[in-house]
Amino acid sequence: MKPPPFAYVAPGSLAEALEALSRYGSDAKVLAGGQSLVPLLNFRLARPAALVDLNGVAGLDGLGRDPGTGELAVGAMMRQSDAERSPLVRDECPLLVAALKCIGHRAIRNRGTIGGSLAHADPAAELPLLLVLLDGRVRVAGRRGERWISAGDFFLSYLTTALEPDEILVEARFSSLRDTRTAWGFEEFSRRAGDFALAAAGAIVRMDDADTIRDAAIAVAGGGPTPVRARDAERALAGQRASDGLIGDAAHLAISACDVDGDMHASAEYRRALIEVVVERALRRACGPAAANASRSA
Repeated sequence: MKPPPFAYVAPGSLAEALEALSRYGSDAKVLAGGQSLVPLLNFRLARPAALVDLNGVAGLDGLGRDPGTGELAVGAMMRQSDAERSPLVRDECPLLVAALKCIGHRAIRNRGTIGGSLAHADPAAELPLLLVLLDGRVRVAGRRGERWISAGDFFLSYLTTALEPDEILVEARFSSLRDTRTAWGFEEFSRRAGDFALAAAGAIVRMDDADTIRDAAIAVAGGGPTPVRARDAERALAGQRASDGLIGDAAHLAISACDVDGDMHASAEYRRALIEVVVERALRRACGPAAANASRSA
């Protein structure tokens, strides 16, 4: 398959990239790693008038820790494999490393970018799930200036975000997980290694000094047109001691946060069952270490 014809723009600065987007408007597509966009072009599911290639734009692949907020700041053009191998990412947010390892195959992660995956907004993808789970946010730039968008406001629907046609995602922020009383779990199910997940879940549990769950965060991918937070399940865990029954009840409750549809890969009933399984497994991974860490720190 070959893509339809398009104009190719290779800006050398963010200002040049924004000017090109302003010129072509909604007829332009931004090219980052290309691991999602290029297949769409080759299947002619996307027919942009122009591609604006960000690979020559300096300064979009930075990585650091914001000393004011404690957030992990990741440039949009950072390759997924670079983030996966980064000591800073491992120390600040090991959950992100675990999720990155599940994205496609090594060759895909070598080209795929953090910002590209977030902007593509596939509801089964790992990075959108992590941004929602970690109460993350993104910084976007346009000809009118910059703005921050929270994860809850960024993902609107299937492959749809709050980005305007003349805006570019330039940075993502993820909450740190350095607190010793905090533990996490990540679980996904796919038919083959490297396939898109049929269902995925992440869980974060924070314990108090009495080994009780102070608060929890649970997010699900594959349960609707966007990744979702299972707020009712989170509230059910708060103030409780972890137990098999509590975790099972919370996993079942998480299904109510999802708007599950069937497709060629899985029926709605099967996907709901998978969601309950991956949430339960993620919670079990989180609750054991969190309780142990709380006991050691008391």
